[in-house]
Amino acid sequence: MRTLLLSIALVGMAPLAGQDRFVQWMDRIAQKQLDAREAAVAKIRTVEEAEARKKVVRATLLELLGGLPDYSGPLNAKTTGRLERPGFAIEKVIFESLPQLYVTANLYLPKDGGKHPGVLFPLGHWDNGKPAVQRMAANLALKGFVVLVYDPLGQGERQQAYDRRVGASIVGGSVEQHLMAGGQSVLAGENFARYRIWDAKRALDYLVSRPEVAVDKIGCTGCSGGGTVATYISALDARIKVAAPACYISTFRLLFTGPVGDSEQTWPGFLSSGLDLTDYAELFAPKPWLIGSTVGDFFPIEGARHFYDEARNWYGLYGAREKIQWAIGPGGHGTPVEVREAIYEWMIRWLKDGKGDRKGEVSKAELWKEEEVAFEPDFRLFAAEGGQVGGREIFSVIKEEFAKRRKTGAKEEMLAELRRIAPSADQRPPVVKVGSETAGVDFRTQQITFETEPGLEIEGTLYVPPGRGRKPAVLLLGAKAATAVKLASAGSVTLALSPRGSKEPVNAAYRFSGDWITNTQAWMIGRNLPGMRAADIMRGVDLLVARGDVNAASVRVGARGVSGVWALIAAALDPRISKVSLDRTPNSWRSALDQPLHRDLHAALIPGFALRWDLEDVLKAISPRPVAWTDPTNWMGKVNGGLAGFHYRTFEDADEEWFLADRR
Repeated sequence: MRTLLLSIALVGMAPLAGQDRFVQWMDRIAQKQLDAREAAVAKIRTVEEAEARKKVVRATLLELLGGLPDYSGPLNAKTTGRLERPGFAIEKVIFESLPQLYVTANLYLPKDGGKHPGVLFPLGHWDNGKPAVQRMAANLALKGFVVLVYDPLGQGERQQAYDRRVGASIVGGSVEQHLMAGGQSVLAGENFARYRIWDAKRALDYLVSRPEVAVDKIGCTGCSGGGTVATYISALDARIKVAAPACYISTFRLLFTGPVGDSEQTWPGFLSSGLDLTDYAELFAPKPWLIGSTVGDFFPIEGARHFYDEARNWYGLYGAREKIQWAIGPGGHGTPVEVREAIYEWMIRWLKDGKGDRKGEVSKAELWKEEEVAFEPDFRLFAAEGGQVGGREIFSVIKEEFAKRRKTGAKEEMLAELRRIAPSADQRPPVVKVGSETAGVDFRTQQITFETEPGLEIEGTLYVPPGRGRKPAVLLLGAKAATAVKLASAGSVTLALSPRGSKEPVNAAYRFSGDWITNTQAWMIGRNLPGMRAADIMRGVDLLVARGDVNAASVRVGARGVSGVWALIAAALDPRISKVSLDRTPNSWRSALDQPLHRDLHAALIPGFALRWDLEDVLKAISPRPVAWTDPTNWMGKVNGGLAGFHYRTFEDADEEWFLADRR
């Protein structure tokens, strides 16, 4: 059996030890937002009030998605092959979701004639895609359903950044591919879920176009990431009459600090907009909804209980509590036979009036029992020649959508947006706690902590040179200790600062996306981590200018890599920063849309900001204060050579020269 690649990064299952303070600080905000949501839901007493909330929730979801694509072109569907099996057949299908964005699918067809209920079957995060659900799809076909199973973006025959020389994506697995598109979608002011939902809608368009399908009898099921998409499309497309999402249903009460989910599962502004996962079932009410869970899932079963209890009360407003049920099976993440058979029974009950098509072969009481089926190897189920469909990649679709929405923004509007995401204190000096101190000939060091927002402390190391009088000061981000040592030895009071969450280790499996989890958590509660880190830098400046040994007119900030973006935001907002020095920092947000891969983009994103401004606009807001920028890069760390206004090191330059050299 193929291994299911978890739709949730394992690093997100529990906060790392060092993350506790910051993640728990954000979780307190999240819990207050969820409290407010539940209080609002609890006030609803009538169907009329429920329907009014549903209109608001639907509109909010579509706004957070960035809307769905405005496209109504043909599917251009074609059948590329057919496999005959006892009791059913499998057709291999390709259709267009958007122009030249192709979807590969398998359609399971009962052998007997006439019309049958249909089941849309989105996939979980199996790299091999649609072959992973043969057992369930075949059993549904044997029980009289037409089933459409299709490959998600980044899986099966729809690999992104695919290299035909090696027959694989150069990004890695499905989650990392989703995070690549997820970061680009956030950059463009939308959410990757819009494309996953759109694929499901277009798959549904294809399913109901088939003459074998009774269009008024459509169900939807899926496991894990497939459960996510089944939840979304069921709530948003009225053609779905019966829903049975499995191994996904929970609440962000429990998910926020644990398996928060990848790009299509977590939306910027979701919690701060007053939403939780139960809202999807409540949108679907009073149509039949089955929750599938397992006792050992990393989606905690208590989260499913929380979902079920609230949703059952909501269904009660409609007098339809029998239309929401909860099936629980043994084991970990997945759909054991107990859950699979509950799904079969649910679909038979509500889409076939409890009747089967086996013509006396089994009793009515056993219609939902699972049957043994033969499995095909992946290549036998390929719809595209060679197992990889052509056409466009999703990054080019996102870039095209970005170009349609892009507009020019004014400087004052930009600064107002930066102030919103970078909440700053009143510039009173923070209370500094010294943890340890060492003395040397050229300088002494102090390990310090100080409060940056109420209830949240950050850390740093102070390098203090000897002597009286006021000295220049430097705040460093992401630099090597050797740089701080040289600066302090040369007479600068130097603060090597660790903004909130920036010291935490990153799961090595996410070599491109980096620390996407913490940034995603911040987006969900309506905050922005690059902005908050810029605020931390400004608090560091508060600390430095309040010192009796610092010349407040000479406070520089130096940063390497993606932390340079935080430094630029801080400098645009804080005129006390006299100069910025950057090394190997990407010089354009928008350039992240030019290729399918990027590195550490999540750590620099402001949702939708790049629609109106780029980093060059932030630079203009800092002017006439100097910004010395060495070796600007793209989002894969490659130096963008030959650009005016930047500095370039040579092979002989020392690593610290980017900051120590007196440029501009």
